[in-house]
Amino acid sequence: MDYIIEMLGITKEFPGIIANDNITLQVKKGEIHALLGENGAGKSTLMSVLFGLYQPEKGIIKIKGKEVKINGPLDANELGIGMVHQHFKLVHNFTVLQNIVLGIETVKGGKLQMKEAREKVIALSNKYNLAVDPDALISDITVGMQQRVEILKMLYRDNDILIFDEPTAVLTPQEIDELMKVMKGLADEGKSIIFITHKLNEIKAVADRCSVLRRGKYIGTVDVKTTDKEAMSEMMVGRKVNLVVEKGEAKPTDTILEVDNLVIKNKKQGHTKNLINNISFNVRKGEIVCIAGIDGNGQTELVQAITGLMPIDSGKVFLNGEDFTNKSIRYRNTHGMSHIPEDRHKHGLVLDYTLAENIVLQEYFTDEFSKAGFLKKDSINKYAEKLIDKFDIRSGQGIITKCRSMSGGNQQKAIVAREITKKHDLLLAVQPTRGLDVGAIEFIHKQLVEQRDNGSAVLLVSLELDEVMNLSDRILVIYEGEIVAEVDPKKVSIKELGLYMAGSKKGEK
Repeated sequence: MDYIIEMLGITKEFPGIIANDNITLQVKKGEIHALLGENGAGKSTLMSVLFGLYQPEKGIIKIKGKEVKINGPLDANELGIGMVHQHFKLVHNFTVLQNIVLGIETVKGGKLQMKEAREKVIALSNKYNLAVDPDALISDITVGMQQRVEILKMLYRDNDILIFDEPTAVLTPQEIDELMKVMKGLADEGKSIIFITHKLNEIKAVADRCSVLRRGKYIGTVDVKTTDKEAMSEMMVGRKVNLVVEKGEAKPTDTILEVDNLVIKNKKQGHTKNLINNISFNVRKGEIVCIAGIDGNGQTELVQAITGLMPIDSGKVFLNGEDFTNKSIRYRNTHGMSHIPEDRHKHGLVLDYTLAENIVLQEYFTDEFSKAGFLKKDSINKYAEKLIDKFDIRSGQGIITKCRSMSGGNQQKAIVAREITKKHDLLLAVQPTRGLDVGAIEFIHKQLVEQRDNGSAVLLVSLELDEVMNLSDRILVIYEGEIVAEVDPKKVSIKELGLYMAGSKKGEK
């Protein structure tokens, strides 16, 4: 059997943790090979070894049958290996085109030659249906667009082994379908794809074979066509997982959050359309209201307006009847608002703080955790240990682990633990399960339903249609900064919801 990639007996250790414990992975030419595992199972670490970002303690790597030593990403590129990372590696104040050619620029007489590069990028984007604006700044485009840039970066370098690390975690259902088509097209051309994910329906949709890792060990490789989702999830988690959310009827009572005629203008030149246009809605105690929409339709701005991260041009926000419109972020945090943010690195964690410090980020100044301006380390550590235990947050060194070194899913669990546990009336959960595996999703969905049943008002913002349908009691569809429909999850089909989200069924409130 000819394998294009063989990783044999790979072991990689970090302080306090064996991330990869004697793992073997074999990928055939032209196949889409899924790598499945829980958060922190060692998937990203294994791919970082293949991409040369880490050096393994043991094991060998063969590419096209030859043993190779990959000392860094430049070596990987020479061998034809490209990688789209889970958290994109793009320079935010560069344009799309500059990011794509970065590192392999053509220079003549000390000047950058961008004309040919531009033509090649445009040709690639047309060929693979990856429409991008070469001159847009990365900081101005959506995450879905940023991902296209990452893929074009690989194609521009003519890589024939492509690693996708959780590529769909930040995409809308429509973008995911597009990406699946792109991946199949690339495989048909003979490119070999390793697809890291923990979404079982995506594996069923595109992968040929699937290798499963659990807690750093290799569990086995299965043929996707002949293996059902339940069997794969059991291999991954080590137990049976309930893939459906169990919840009773909602019994909503008093209004907790009221958003009244909110307007946020677009400050960019030449844009006349408001980012948020006259949005009004409420969320009551004891219900989960979900804002559903395709990414980039104003969800981010709406959430930032409610949480105080962005100024609003007109309209009001009330919490428990109190006008919160101009209150500080700390005031909101200490007066009943909890927020699981969309971007865990930007707004969720201080990455170089320890896990314990991150868990008390919004309460370190309270009497429980400080006295006369000094932190009570013992109280903080005890509280953090309690949450780490309850939410199964896995890290190499427990409470003293720097959050930067934790896996994305465990970073997410730390934020969820902090926000759910602190006293609140409103829980604003934005993409709460982004990048989580089925076991962790099951746990967090349970927590959100429990919050609802204990009398919190939950405002969920999600791009995952399954999550929207499973969790919400009411769905508000947002399109181009307006709420275009309110629908009942029991009565609406996923297809119909998709039409509302695409703006093709407007105004049937």
